[in-house]
Amino acid sequence: MTPPPRPPREHDLGLEYDLGTLHRRRFLGLFAGAGLAAVAGCTPDDATDSATSGSTTTTTSTTPSSSTPSASTTTSGTDVDEIPQETAGPYPGDGTNGPNVLTESGIVRKDITKSFGSASGVATGVPLTVTLTILDADKDTPLEGAAVYVWHCDAEGRYSLYSDGATNENYLRGVQAADSSGKVTFTTIFPAAYMGRWPHIHFEVYSSLSEATAAGKISATSQLALPEDVCKTVYATDGYDGSAQNLAQTSLANDNVFGDDDGVHQLATVTGNTTGGYVATLNVGV
Repeated sequence: MTPPPRPPREHDLGLEYDLGTLHRRRFLGLFAGAGLAAVAGCTPDDATDSATSGSTTTTTSTTPSSSTPSASTTTSGTDVDEIPQETAGPYPGDGTNGPNVLTESGIVRKDITKSFGSASGVATGVPLTVTLTILDADKDTPLEGAAVYVWHCDAEGRYSLYSDGATNENYLRGVQAADSSGKVTFTTIFPAAYMGRWPHIHFEVYSSLSEATAAGKISATSQLALPEDVCKTVYATDGYDGSAQNLAQTSLANDNVFGDDDGVHQLATVTGNTTGGYVATLNVGV
């Protein structure tokens, strides 16, 4: 039996509400008298831009400070803080704002490029493997068995279940349980850049697979940021019309989610190239 929808969260009050409010981050609590502010969500845009043939690169993101999650996937000796809590945006697909894909058979999977169930769409783009290492932020140890739900837009900036042309699809959404090293890995594509947001991937962490697939209590909600140089290379390839233009109009510094610290807490390490695909890794403390 499908559980009833959960009550809407503040970030699900709509795009206009999200964009009209200020972002906030946990570390603001370090400053006396600092208040909480809402972070803006996601709004795919249909802007177009000419695409050219991309080159191949191998890139590593800027190394975060010692007080932030290391981009390395090594868990031994890793000193990790809790991941900053972020908005899930208007397109979570977790039952808090319309459709709930978490309770559907087929959501637990590694390859999220294809739709499942009665849907048959396939998201195409530059291949991307995303590996998140889920760690206990107090003990700096792997959280084996924790579950992660990831979702992001396609190469055209559309979110399955919500966007025109993709409302009947559920691709680029999936759940995995962490292994003994705390790792979850997803096979996907590089997301587009749409107007008003830095390229990113959403994720929610749950205590267990059963909690995730019941759309239960969320342990952490955050977003992964992608490095600028890799984005520029990917967006010069076919299929990402408009992304190069949209990327040029924003930055990590002025993004309404990552802007207060230039994304150092959530900036993934990315290696690879447009031919063989990329690998993005990030440590996530909860």
